[in-house]
Amino acid sequence: MSSFHTPAHQVPASRSVSGAPCWVSLSTYDLRVAEEFYHAVLGWEWNTGAMGDQYRFASVHGMPVAGVSAAKSIGQTSVAWTPFFAAASANETVARSHERGGTTAVGPLSFPPGRAALLADRDGAVFGIWEGALVAGWEEWRRAAPAFVALHTRNAFDAAIFYGEVLGWASGAPDACDVQYEDEEVVLRSRGEIVARIHSGAVEAAPDPAIRPRWQVHFAVTDVEACARAAEANGGKVLQGPDGSAEAVLCDPDGARFAVNSHARTG
Repeated sequence: MSSFHTPAHQVPASRSVSGAPCWVSLSTYDLRVAEEFYHAVLGWEWNTGAMGDQYRFASVHGMPVAGVSAAKSIGQTSVAWTPFFAAASANETVARSHERGGTTAVGPLSFPPGRAALLADRDGAVFGIWEGALVAGWEEWRRAAPAFVALHTRNAFDAAIFYGEVLGWASGAPDACDVQYEDEEVVLRSRGEIVARIHSGAVEAAPDPAIRPRWQVHFAVTDVEACARAAEANGGKVLQGPDGSAEAVLCDPDGARFAVNSHARTG
């Protein structure tokens, strides 16, 4: 959970975009390799955070866009990109998850100026929650790098009910996310922007991470094929695409999956 960094300036709290993705975090084995890889593929610059050498945060034009921590430093043994969703209360959100069959891996723990927890939904897809000041202004963060996140799960409708009840989607509150069903998938909007999609089809117990329930982070880029070439040249892999398409699924040298998408800014 050391993926959070506190910039000198303070920004709105998580309750201002409650239930929306507000940060993305990578746990990895080798921080130096991760720095070099994502600099080559996404152009990210790197700084050491307040938590020391086991923590880095990435920025684009000075805007924090993602956190990266050593997996072993936070008790994890696997590498993965994880989306974090804004929560008005970490304790209450964790309790709602437990009541609906979810599990908690870490937290809630305090990381001033907020609190975080790492959870899994009832099908095993891992996600995080964050209560407190956001690491960057939400609109600025979305413009800088992450565009949206996508859940690949067994049943999109069932997953939408779980996350809706846990994160307060479609609750009628002023800052609640809006949920719609479009073309057999669930589409989540915050402030009118698509911030997440939920797709059916993953198999719960499948050993292949390509079909096991999971959240996948999509980063907006201008040249998908250039990112794919850079990934392969720097120890990563191309798992899907691009073949002339607007999207590719890539894997970094330590095995963390993510997507690059030239249409991601519009969802």
